[in-house]
Amino acid sequence: MVERLAYNEDVRGSNPLLLKMYLTIIFLPLIGSGLAGLFGRKLGPKGSSIITVVCLIFTFFCSFYAFYEVALIGSPVYIKLTTWINSEVLHVDWGFQFDTLTVVMCCVVTFVSSLVHLYSTEYMSHDPHLPRFMCYLSLFTFFMLILITADNYVQMFVGWEGVGLCSFLLINFWFTRIQANKAAIKAMVLNRIGDFGLVLGIFTIFINYKAVDYATVFALTPFFVENDSVFMGLTLIDVIGLFLFVGATGKSAQLGLHTWLPDAMEGPTPVSALIHAATMVTAGVFLIARSSPIYEYTPTILKLITLSGACTAFFAATVGLLQNDLKKVIAYSTCSQLGYMIFACGLSNYYVGVFHLVNHAFFKALLFLGAGSIIHAVADEQDMRKMGGLKTLVPFTYSMMVIGSLALIGFPFLTGFYSKDVILEVAYGKYSSQGHFSYLLGSCGAFLTAFYSTRLLYLTFLSSPNGYKKVICAAYDSSYQICISLAVLSIPSMFIGYYSKDMIIGMGTDFWGNSIYILPENMNMIDAEFIDHPFKVLPVILSLCGATSSFLLYTFASNKLFNWKVSLLGRRIYNFLNKKWFFDKVYNEYIAQFFFSFGYNVSYKIIDRGIIEIFGPMGLSGVISKKAFYIVKLQSNYIYHYTLLVLLGSTLVLGFRQFWMFFGECADSRNIFIFLITGLFLITEKK
Repeated sequence: MVERLAYNEDVRGSNPLLLKMYLTIIFLPLIGSGLAGLFGRKLGPKGSSIITVVCLIFTFFCSFYAFYEVALIGSPVYIKLTTWINSEVLHVDWGFQFDTLTVVMCCVVTFVSSLVHLYSTEYMSHDPHLPRFMCYLSLFTFFMLILITADNYVQMFVGWEGVGLCSFLLINFWFTRIQANKAAIKAMVLNRIGDFGLVLGIFTIFINYKAVDYATVFALTPFFVENDSVFMGLTLIDVIGLFLFVGATGKSAQLGLHTWLPDAMEGPTPVSALIHAATMVTAGVFLIARSSPIYEYTPTILKLITLSGACTAFFAATVGLLQNDLKKVIAYSTCSQLGYMIFACGLSNYYVGVFHLVNHAFFKALLFLGAGSIIHAVADEQDMRKMGGLKTLVPFTYSMMVIGSLALIGFPFLTGFYSKDVILEVAYGKYSSQGHFSYLLGSCGAFLTAFYSTRLLYLTFLSSPNGYKKVICAAYDSSYQICISLAVLSIPSMFIGYYSKDMIIGMGTDFWGNSIYILPENMNMIDAEFIDHPFKVLPVILSLCGATSSFLLYTFASNKLFNWKVSLLGRRIYNFLNKKWFFDKVYNEYIAQFFFSFGYNVSYKIIDRGIIEIFGPMGLSGVISKKAFYIVKLQSNYIYHYTLLVLLGSTLVLGFRQFWMFFGECADSRNIFIFLITGLFLITEKK
């Protein structure tokens, strides 16, 4: 069944071509993945690359047409494919929902994914397992599309777990590297913590709403607002919002569950660009925006989301300041930008958060793919301290990295400027304590972001060469697949913010329709337009000051920087930030060791080897076998012994019957069973 809602809410009949086009968007990457994975040996690296790239490019064009039809014309599409689960009150369909939020995400995912596929054909050409890599990339894209097109929480969770699985497979693609193994396991474990919260949220929704599809859940939510508190002063809606936010925290690497994201850089660079910059890590932001009809009724949880996002934005910016690995600097900038998106959603400006998500996807993918081109040029070296002087050797990559970095710091009139500044304006325009708190940390984060982005450019391209002569002299710009991918990504990194600002977040725009819901009292875009002028321009000034100070310090005062670094105070600050605020140390030495100790001393020695074995193979069954051996000895072949046993047995049965008649009401059969079992252990053979 396909329903197509026109702008005047007129429901039209089903259209087979419409059904095929929208299903093509979802299932074409799966077909490409299946062909590359199952027939990779026959197709070879070149055949697998051609099939997957063509499938993704065609998917992008279909997504773009869907964007035109759904978002621009205003005709959302809902497809019910078939029933999946139908048990009592639990009814789950395989259904797909194409509203404005979905098609915007579809365009971003398919555009970045198709360019990453094209980029990978050259970047991974030396790898003998290229078909497997292309299979994993296409499979990830399929699961991401399932996540964003689902019309219920259970189907969304299928995509959610699928992208987690593909993330594990791709981080661990070079599975002979110990660091890759450790990073993949770390990503999986930390995401399981978040996913556990999401599962609890879905269970809570089903138990109370008796439904899991978005339409029913969002329609019923206002009726649960007046419910009494169910846990520590939180209402039912608060508890659901908290559980869903725990899921978003794990997937979007917010403070507390963020440590997996920088370590995930152990995977190939195209993986970092696709999964850990542009698509999968934004799934948490998408979940919050999709669940806006729930979050609008949970002001307490919205405050928590705002504080968490602001702290993440500031924390990640401080850590990125002193990292030396090229990809880890960009990874921490991703973590910081995710904080901006999250606290924008926490301030009930979901569409502003999604706008930054879209803009960020383009310039962050450009930065990661540019970093991959640099790493290729300098013989797979990732330490920025061993680079330098690459501006004239790889001029095209240099220009692309400059565009990406300027967009990231919010340089005026590039893409990042139009979304990051609006986030800070609406934060200040809330005129609340959490709004001003997030504005303050966000502005500080803007300064630090500009500082470390310029530091990255200086150490990599502008400083004197610091690497081996043989490596530096052999540096070269990459081939045409990589250059095409970078060039195409640079265009939206410069222009998409300017051309789509008024349509997506402009005053009075009806672009989002019913896909995002905001209570009238929570809307503050007009207030944000009229905040004091100094607070409007402060983030831009701080960004420009950060970039300028970074360039001047590293160009003319590098000796002073070094002297400060080796001083007592400087060394402590450097170690604190370079070691990521010691989060990994605390997790490893206190939390992980506690669970390891608990797992061995309590779970294994006391429960597994103790209680379970006493009542299991080494206990109850052994006692019964031993007692049965003693009972066998009663078979003495003397008739008077058998007569005595019959007499004793009859007496016991009759006596128990009389006992039960008098004391049956106050006696519990379970207690009697326990006494009998205990008696078996206590009876010992008389010697």
